Amino acid sequence: MKNATFRQLRVFNEVARHLSFAKAARALHLTPPAVTMQVKELEAQIGLALFERAGRQVSLTTPGEYMLVYARKLLATLKDAEDAAARLKQAEAGTLTIGMVSTAKYFLPRMLAEFRREHAHVEIRLAEGNRERLVSLLQANEVDIAVMGRPPREMATRAEPFAAHPHVFVSAPDHPLAGREGQVDAESLRPHAFIVREEGSGTRAAMEAFLADARVEPPVAMEMSSNETIKQAVMAGMGLSFLSLHTLQLELERGLIAVLDVQGAPVLRAWNVVHTLSKVLSPAAEAFRYFMLERGEAYLARNFGAHLQLLHAG
Repeated sequence: MKNATFRQLRVFNEVARHLSFAKAARALHLTPPAVTMQVKELEAQIGLALFERAGRQVSLTTPGEYMLVYARKLLATLKDAEDAAARLKQAEAGTLTIGMVSTAKYFLPRMLAEFRREHAHVEIRLAEGNRERLVSLLQANEVDIAVMGRPPREMATRAEPFAAHPHVFVSAPDHPLAGREGQVDAESLRPHAFIVREEGSGTRAAMEAFLADARVEPPVAMEMSSNETIKQAVMAGMGLSFLSLHTLQLELERGLIAVLDVQGAPVLRAWNVVHTLSKVLSPAAEAFRYFMLERGEAYLARNFGAHLQLLHAG
């Protein structure tokens, strides 16, 4: 396959990502026939079929799965070379792909607007998911840098904390625990149903660690992957939950959700900027890293500090 091109590998990677020629074409701004042609040329170079097609269903063949591993390694190496060239040119331009856990969407887009005002030539792409998905994106070199809570242990990374990340127990304002005088001990949570984040999320892991230390295992009423849906369920009185304080600004300002004064809470974690040690950061990624380290804590304190002070005062 010595005559295979990086263009063919990029097209192959996109089709494998979406398992759809049409979706890959849209992502690459090509026509579906052009995508089909590139894949056929690559298959001809390799001498093996990379995809199986059954009607509209597309799946990787066994050779396709093997070739995808090597294609992604080659594309990642090319991306590193492009980043290194950009560093040598000292050019803060190009594309910056940032991964973020879903909880970060409550503050990161506003911070990125400020970053873009200072780095107008940087094109920003955001990839969102829970912690488990972000670890996969870092492993596959599909993001340059990530904003997340608990850094991965599955690989060698550089994780730098930039701000405190408090988590709190919440309920509907008329819940019996919300009206209780004094602190609520963890044991008092035991009989109450919980609405929890999905397995693989950092919020779920933090909650389980806190409750395990307290030797309390309350019933789980529902499991959801959306902070917004969980908040709506809590406001409807369907159960308690454990959420990042940074997801609750609007609800707390309007009195729609109550933060329970649970002993040992807020649970303080840290926000981190993370990248793999093997990755050479582009100037744009370095600029974003410094931006978060220098301004992240002040930004979050300015926008969420009042809520944290009220909790400590209570």
